[in-house]
Order: sequence, then structure tokens, then C-alpha cells
Amino acid sequence: MELIGAIVNGICIMLGTACGLLFTRIPERIKETIMNGIGLTVIIIGLTMGFASDRIIVIILSLVSGAIIGEGIDLDEKLNRLGSHIEIKFKKPGQNSKIAEGFVTASLIFVIGAMAVVGALDSGLRGDHEVLFTKSLIDGFVALVLTTTMGFGVVFSAIPVVLYEGGITLFATQINQWVPDDLLDLFIDDMTATGGLLILAIGLNLLKITQIRVANLLPSLFTVGFVLYIYLQVQSWLG
Repeated sequence: MELIGAIVNGICIMLGTACGLLFTRIPERIKETIMNGIGLTVIIIGLTMGFASDRIIVIILSLVSGAIIGEGIDLDEKLNRLGSHIEIKFKKPGQNSKIAEGFVTASLIFVIGAMAVVGALDSGLRGDHEVLFTKSLIDGFVALVLTTTMGFGVVFSAIPVVLYEGGITLFATQINQWVPDDLLDLFIDDMTATGGLLILAIGLNLLKITQIRVANLLPSLFTVGFVLYIYLQVQSWLG
């Protein structure tokens, strides 16, 4: 089954959330320290991914073009509105809820990154789900930790994760026909570096150092392919 990897990823996020709910009643002081630890870890992950490519001009142009598109359609506002809608549906009266924050933050963390793309491509092209299975275990643990501080909203991030990875899996054959293997490898490197900067921004937001609208930068994960293609064409013309 082609979609088994994406489905398992969604299930692990839900299981991780369920386990995390057992620890939501820990003192706020401990929750704050845990969140700081999560933020620092996310920053390290982002920095590590950010060095995956040395084509800095491609990363910059991808972020700029992605930001223009993202701000134009205001993805951040739409994602937060969806999170608020979910929160209204599930929030108990008089409860101080972080459902929207948990949904948005977890969705960004789980969707951004090379493992989602590489794993989904492997599932679609070769029926190899090992990368997505590995990502599932990691996401399940991260969901558990996030849930201790952000609550039940983390579980809803399973929906965009399954849709995103499932969509790439289903279109993997077409992607393989359109994109040569060497170009695909370069794209994954540049997308990893671009995604790393977005994850770094999430970490800074979690530490309340910045208030970057990360969702409005998400289109850069797609524009990086076009920017890379143009960059390689220009390089070939210049010899």
C-alpha cells in the first residue's frame, strides 16, 4: 500500500499526543522549562539542516519569493484561523486552551523537513517506507513532548502531515518522470537548507525571541525548485 508510510506517520503523532496528555497536569514552571528545551532542540535541528547546501543565493531567492507568495495569500493568518476554528470546537468553557497554538506549531514542525519529502518519494517510487517509518517514531516522540506543554491541539497536526506526505507519494511517479535524479538530489539539498531556516525560526518563536510568521515562508519549500532550475540554467549559460 503506497500510503502506509504517511498513514503510520499520522497514527504515531496521534499516539504520541495520547501519551503526552498523561503529563499535561505538570506544574507550569516545569512546562516552561520543557518548552525552552524544545525550542533549543528545534534551533539545533534547524541549524544542522541549514548547512545542507552551499548555494546561498538559491536559499535567499527561495525565501524571498516564498515570502512574497506567502504574504500575498497570508498563509499564516489562514492557518491560525483554522487552528482557532478547531479550538472553538473542542475548547471547554472557561478553559485556558492552547489548541490553536499546538496545531499550528506541530504542523509546521512535522511538515517542514527533507524526511517528509524523501520518505514520501521512496514510498511512491519504490514502495520503501523505511524513511517515513523512522520519521513516524521521531514525530511520535516530539508530539508527546509538545503535548505536555501545548495540549490536545497537537493531535490535529496529523491531518496536514498525512495529506502532505500522501500527496507527494501519489504524485511520486510523475515527479520522477519530470525531474532527473541529479536535479532531484540538488533540490532535496536546497529544500533541506531552506526548511532548516524555517525550523530555526520556529525554535526562535518557541523561545519567544522572535515572532516570525513562519507559515508565510512555507511557499519557499516549493519555489526552491524553480529557483534552483533557473540558477543551474544561468550557470550553464555562463559556462
